[in-house]
Amino acid sequence: MKTPSRTRSAAAAAVAMSAALVLSACGGDNGDSNGNGDDGEASAEELNITFLPKNLGNPYFETSNAGGEAAIDEFGGSYSEVGPQEATPDGQVQYINTAAQQGEDALVVSANDPTAICDSLNEARDAGTAVVTFDSDTETDCRDLFVNQASPEGIAQAQVDLVAEQIDGEGQIAILSASANATNQNHWIELMEEQLADEFPDIEIVETVYGDDDDQRSFDQTAALLQSHSDLDAIVSPTTVGIAAAARYIADSDYAGEVMVTGLGTPNQMREYVEDGVVEAFALWNPEDLGYLSAWAAQALASGEIEGNEGDTFEAGELGEYTVGEDGEIVLDDPFVFDAENIDDFDF
Repeated sequence: MKTPSRTRSAAAAAVAMSAALVLSACGGDNGDSNGNGDDGEASAEELNITFLPKNLGNPYFETSNAGGEAAIDEFGGSYSEVGPQEATPDGQVQYINTAAQQGEDALVVSANDPTAICDSLNEARDAGTAVVTFDSDTETDCRDLFVNQASPEGIAQAQVDLVAEQIDGEGQIAILSASANATNQNHWIELMEEQLADEFPDIEIVETVYGDDDDQRSFDQTAALLQSHSDLDAIVSPTTVGIAAAARYIADSDYAGEVMVTGLGTPNQMREYVEDGVVEAFALWNPEDLGYLSAWAAQALASGEIEGNEGDTFEAGELGEYTVGEDGEIVLDDPFVFDAENIDDFDF
């Protein structure tokens, strides 16, 4: 397992970091439309790179974008961040169009929908902007590279194992996801359903609801789940906004200690709930390193260092070398599990 050397504390270097780079039909040559030289390549110092998260004000993306900015500072490019207030595909389209019109060298996007933003992304690519998706992917022909935080199977398995351990392998659980169109979370949920059926047939998913990565809506969805399912044993939330909102609701209710909460979260969000026993354990990768790697991938593509072909290699700063693999996927390791024993060793 490769450990991220750039994490702020020594203990944080134990967090497993992963990435996947996926080849699309158009490769990574931006040509002269980016103002590059005759060979179609630009130096890292000339690159303008824009990060477009699912929505602004989301602690997860604030952390990942900070990692992207740090990487861009390292190789001397120009960083900017734009995004909608709500996690909708329509909200992202206007920013994609603007990036293309402004001649950005690369756009790093966490997609709110796998297909709805494709036309805009392909127009940006036609205009010479390299498109890298991260965290949540589009269809493969809508972008040049995809940087994945971990294998979908590993992410799903981590959450299945956590909830199964916490409810002794049987009972009723509900899933509190982000938006209904979130590519990554929908895939994880499908895999969780398969893994539960194969490994823990006595665990039943009674309902899946969506908080749209909005704190208040996720809080309200938690309340609705508990009102609808009197025998609920656990809530699994594969989104950092959802897990924190669910834990906050449980902490101030009669369900504390009765209904478990787990899923994917950040240590700083979840610390108080782990310390007071509302949450036993949860998982995640380091989102700062995810953004950091995404920026280096964008730099390698936009500068012409790689074309996005299987076997291409590039250096990702302090994270070391990465290789474009089969279908573009590179996976470092499974998510890291945080609990009362280690959560105070991390600060993100």
